[in-house]
Amino acid sequence: MTIPFEPILFNYQINIHLILEYLAFFIGFRYYLYLRKGSEDAISSMNRLSIILGAVIGALIGSRLVGLLENPMIELTQVNLIQLLNTKTIMGGLFGGLLGVELAKKIIGETHSSGDLFTFPIIVGIFIGRIGCFLSGINEFTYGKVTSFFMGMDLGDGLKRHPIALYELVFLVLLFYFLRYIQKNKNLASGLLFQYFMISYFSFRFFIEFLKPNIFFVVGLSSIQILCLICLLYYHKTIRNLFYYAR
Repeated sequence: MTIPFEPILFNYQINIHLILEYLAFFIGFRYYLYLRKGSEDAISSMNRLSIILGAVIGALIGSRLVGLLENPMIELTQVNLIQLLNTKTIMGGLFGGLLGVELAKKIIGETHSSGDLFTFPIIVGIFIGRIGCFLSGINEFTYGKVTSFFMGMDLGDGLKRHPIALYELVFLVLLFYFLRYIQKNKNLASGLLFQYFMISYFSFRFFIEFLKPNIFFVVGLSSIQILCLICLLYYHKTIRNLFYYAR
């Protein structure tokens, strides 16, 4: 199998990344419904639906906005404009979804934490989507810099590059089992599981961005890295408590 992996079915070239992206949404949502069915949800069905709607709208706006900020200096031609409208990033989606949920909860007056049930479905969804990114090679901006590291791979341009998506797949598996372990063995307050996921994932993405060939920087950091710092600042109380109890 060569990368980018572009299979032909009935004389049509299949966009494997798009298929896996839709599959990620479908399986992630079905997994969420399964978890909610087997748990005692303190949030009513109507309020939960409002929260999901807030998450979807926030994620849609956030993913596009941060995708645009990854290269704000691009020339606004018709082709580039169409490309910008299709550009999205999971990081903006996650943080935008978080803000959308918080806004929706304020509007409907919901005070219970809502993120824990989403944690593992989100990880599974990102994992499936990242398989598509890996198989797309240089067609998706999830590849790394040219490297002589033994993990370097030809992702479609004849150069050995860091397979960023592959690194993330390994991290997501470890994160999934780590969070499952602390969920079963620690008496976590409601909402902490999701916060631990966000802190872990955004920290990982902050450091892995140094391996990507980004072209736009502010104070030496990419747009994604700045978003990561904003997210970590948002959870500064939880991070402070983690360091306190780790002493």
